[in-house]
Amino acid sequence: MKNSGTFSITAHGDCEIVVTRVFDAPRRLVFDAYTKAELVKRWLLGPEGWSMPVCEIDLRAGGKYRYVWRNDADGSEMGMGGIYREVVAPDRIVATEKFDEAWYPGEAVGTIVLVERDGKTTLTQTILYDSRATRDAVLKSPMQYGLGMSYDRLEKFLDSAGREALSA
Repeated sequence: MKNSGTFSITAHGDCEIVVTRVFDAPRRLVFDAYTKAELVKRWLLGPEGWSMPVCEIDLRAGGKYRYVWRNDADGSEMGMGGIYREVVAPDRIVATEKFDEAWYPGEAVGTIVLVERDGKTTLTQTILYDSRATRDAVLKSPMQYGLGMSYDRLEKFLDSAGREALSA
């Protein structure tokens, strides 16, 4: 298990990674932060100095999504996309994931489950890879650092602008 103070990443079964994070925010707001392009672009950025010039979300079973991140210093880009397999607002999202320039083979399937208790939401994301070798390679990658930075940014958004969105 890898902990970054506020979230955990664990191997599960033969081909899965499970990521868990608790946010001090209502489930509806966390769901919106994951599913509304104007909100996703504010937090799902990884390291400082990256932006998201493309964020397209067709939130329905069979709908597609596409993200493109840009390193603002050198202009390099990284893109990915997939297809939503299941959307149950505000509880669950299942979608495929494939990077334009694959850094692991095949396509992954991610399942996000949101559970609210006492105003806090536990996010559990399970990512299923094609093989144990792929899963293990992803676990050894620096993905946890970018994910940790994005989750920290999401927490700040939920604490400030997100609260304002709820009261609007």
